[in-house]
Amino acid sequence: MSSAPLSRRAVVAGTLSAGLIGAGLPLRHARAAEYVLKLGTDVPDTHPINIHARKAADAIREQTNGRVDLQIFANNQLGGQSDMLSQLRSGALECFALSGVNVLSTIIPTSSIYGLGFAFPDYDAVWRGMDGPFGQHLRGQIEKAGFVVMEKIWDNGFRQITNSVRPIKEPKDLQGLKIRVPVSALWTSLFRSLGAAPTSLNFAEVYSALQTKVVDGQENPPVIINTAKIYEVQKYCSVTNHMWDGWWFLINRRAWNQLPAELKDVFARNVDAACLEERKDVARLNASLREELVAKGLAFNDVDTAPFKDELRKSGFYAEWRKKFGDEAMGLLEAAAGKLG
Repeated sequence: MSSAPLSRRAVVAGTLSAGLIGAGLPLRHARAAEYVLKLGTDVPDTHPINIHARKAADAIREQTNGRVDLQIFANNQLGGQSDMLSQLRSGALECFALSGVNVLSTIIPTSSIYGLGFAFPDYDAVWRGMDGPFGQHLRGQIEKAGFVVMEKIWDNGFRQITNSVRPIKEPKDLQGLKIRVPVSALWTSLFRSLGAAPTSLNFAEVYSALQTKVVDGQENPPVIINTAKIYEVQKYCSVTNHMWDGWWFLINRRAWNQLPAELKDVFARNVDAACLEERKDVARLNASLREELVAKGLAFNDVDTAPFKDELRKSGFYAEWRKKFGDEAMGLLEAAAGKLG
């Protein structure tokens, strides 16, 4: 906090407090929060994760009598994924919603295991795994790396491939296709095994890379294709469901430890409750957006995933990553989702 006698924040806070008190609102809602935690996300403001995170913030503020203020910074306002992860580690950012398959895997390699190609056949298998022993194992790995992680993982959805060259109907259609993938060894390996030419980029760079043809395509769930307006710079969307992805709600441990136990309980309870509501919205939107995206110009095609899985088996993809992840983690994943490789 600034050491100046009267900062701009103090002036604004004082003005706001006077206005609230004058309006007859309780003083507890006008006081400055004792604990301010910033949450960074990398998706547009209208995405359900941001909408429900704000609902959680409102509930936390109300139930702590204004002592805890969770502030949401959407759409890479605080920097790209790599930047925000660095800020989270240093304490400059208190909270970050981040995929385990994404840049988190650069410091916790096992966090990306749930992103193995075609690992989950449906949502039942996803939640059986992520809310069960498999998810508990992954949270343990994240905690060992020094982060605090909330119990529930937020839903991003099953990912589909878009591009501006041709529909992807079988593995050969990916040959030589320049496709953007997140900064992740697993993602790069997956698409290279399928014959594509993957390029790692933070999400903040994706739209311009597609627009300028630095890459031909990308892959994301329909909600992100819609909210980030990917349809403006892509022609085809192939329904591959090649990976399910979600966001862990990560917290800097030093910031978390400053909260008294009763405030931690309120915070965690409301964040996880909001997560469960966000899951419902994302699943509904991902299932219903196809018609809307067609109207916006995307040409959809359904895909038989069996040849893609066969290609991954033949390329040694599953065998390679089984060795890297180990039998314990793979066993927990397969107990929830079925045998791989």
